[in-house]
Amino acid sequence: MVVVKNGLFQAAKLRYKAEILECLATLEIYFTNAVAIGEHPDLLAEVDKYIGKLESAKGKLSVLESNFSTGHSVQEPTIIKANESFDTESE
Repeated sequence: MVVVKNGLFQAAKLRYKAEILECLATLEIYFTNAVAIGEHPDLLAEVDKYIGKLESAKGKLSVLESNFSTGHSVQEPTIIKANESFDTESE
């Protein structure tokens, strides 16, 4: 395993994780509320496209994680949920 000491490795991991989440969210919408997606007349082709993107992102993440490491545990950035406040002031 190659040990890397810069932010590019972490950025690549986060990029593939974001792509995975985007694909999963899109597929969930297509599978549960396909009538709301009026601009896509061929939903099966759209599903196939996002399945391919999902497979690609998962594969890339797997290759990255199995061949490279930071050498220590790195805490990923905290993701703020939509219903959480962005305030940094304490109450």
